[in-house]
Amino acid sequence: MHPRVVMYTTGVCPYCIMAERFLLKKGVASLEKIRVDLDPAQREAMTGRTGRRTVPQIFINDTHVGGYDDLVALDQAGRLDPLLADSTSGH
Repeated sequence: MHPRVVMYTTGVCPYCIMAERFLLKKGVASLEKIRVDLDPAQREAMTGRTGRRTVPQIFINDTHVGGYDDLVALDQAGRLDPLLADSTSGH
């Protein structure tokens, strides 16, 4: 089973696009995007979950990865691949 990858995003967000491309290169088959610019309730939910107001905010299963820079730093630290491989994390 593949991990559930969720990204809070907006319509015009260069870092969101870079994060999506990065995740696709890492083999993520399915990315669930939540548009916070179209739904203020989703923006509130994102802020409540992350404590942050900027996009993207990325979750792998129940793990909050953060934004694009956080995603790349996690990969450089060798901690992204295990998250993407572990479909049972958080359960």
